[in-house]
Amino acid sequence: MSGAPSPTPQAGQPDEPPVLRRDRAGVVTVTLNRPKARNALSAALIGALQETFDALADDPTAKVVVVEGAGPAFCAGHDLKELRALASAGGAEARDGYEALFRSCSLLMMTITRLPKPVIARVHGVATAAGCQLVASCDLAVAAEDARFATPGVNIGLFCSTPMVALSRAVGRKAAMEMLLTGDMIPAARAREIGLVNRVVPGDRLDDETYALAEAIAEKSRHVLAIGKEAFYRQADMDLAAAYDYASTVMARNMMARDAAEGIDAFLEKRPAAWKEC
Repeated sequence: MSGAPSPTPQAGQPDEPPVLRRDRAGVVTVTLNRPKARNALSAALIGALQETFDALADDPTAKVVVVEGAGPAFCAGHDLKELRALASAGGAEARDGYEALFRSCSLLMMTITRLPKPVIARVHGVATAAGCQLVASCDLAVAAEDARFATPGVNIGLFCSTPMVALSRAVGRKAAMEMLLTGDMIPAARAREIGLVNRVVPGDRLDDETYALAEAIAEKSRHVLAIGKEAFYRQADMDLAAAYDYASTVMARNMMARDAAEGIDAFLEKRPAAWKEC
């Protein structure tokens, strides 16, 4: 056993917040808390998640973040009832409302990618449309064997254009296009094959495996994790020569950190490292 927190809460009463947070030994669990709506990303839920991740960015107690969904699903994407309600404004006002909602969701996904702490999706049930986008935006993902994934917007006349951004950066182009053009559900095993998730485990092992991974990462230097995560995403958008030039500069800067000296000395002296977080 990895010492995982208590199982995912089955919360979501009307007076409860749309996002729950619990902390344990440097691992912060962020729970989407709209179980009756399959954790659909309403404007309120997106806003609450944005506030949560903004706070986590500068929280020195948070080393790794786990994202999960309360109830039977991880996240079913955007709230379609809310999207249709926006149409009642009509014309430019409706368009402005749609753009504001999709831009706020896009900002949330970029915030997760830019967060200076690793983020792990703990996936059960379904992760569809913007829910699949959320999984793709996280740095790592652990899924239950019966979890399913899809970008099904094409089936209802709304191509998953914003989910496409994260999906196409997480998996190969052919795999991404197949999901986007067919809208078909894929099982967790296929999601692992194409690189959407890292690990697939039995449902009753989902907590143990997710938190074992989170705790293993939390043992590393927070400072070094932040350097590495930022460098990973920045170099990915560069050509080969520029990426090596940038990475060389990053490694030189990393070598100047006290945690690098401590880590190397600890390895040579065959003892555990005592991170100073700088």
